[in-house]
Amino acid sequence: MGTFYTNVLSKDARFGSVTRIGDPALLEPMTRQLVQRVVAAAQQMGIEVMIYETYRSQERQQELFNNGASKLRTVGVHHYGLACDIVRVVSGEPSWKGDFTFLGQLAQSSGLIWGGDWGAPNIKHSFIDSVHVQRCTVARQGDLFAGNWYPDDSYNPYTDTQHLFVAAIQQPAKPTARTGKSQANKRA
Repeated sequence: MGTFYTNVLSKDARFGSVTRIGDPALLEPMTRQLVQRVVAAAQQMGIEVMIYETYRSQERQQELFNNGASKLRTVGVHHYGLACDIVRVVSGEPSWKGDFTFLGQLAQSSGLIWGGDWGAPNIKHSFIDSVHVQRCTVARQGDLFAGNWYPDDSYNPYTDTQHLFVAAIQQPAKPTARTGKSQANKRA
């Protein structure tokens, strides 16, 4: 028995596409349901949004990186049908402008991780993607990418004990009295 990634995505004709794909059918079914819930809730709030990008190939990610549109060279959770970008619609066109904290609130209430805080709002993040939502904790990504884990329908990233553990240990290091530099800076 395979996963949505092995049974659907890896066999789709668009698997190596360099163009943007906004097709909700390429979201894993539970992720699709949660994303559609977020879109409907935003519309109920009077905020017009659209699913901008769902599946993303490594080839597209490399192109985005080369063009300076992404800081990431390697594709992430989008590649597995577990993430999408949701943008505002302004005058019929996609827009990344404005405050997207509403998306964070809707994502969390639906069981999705928001790229504005990566499921850990009390931690300062160096990478913010305020239009991104995903159904996978940052801590689980390594297992996902290695093919060792894929979420089932009951998976909720906010009850994932591995997620909770990693969030707790990622607190910023305190400055040392001698140098004034944090322990994290010493390792860098």
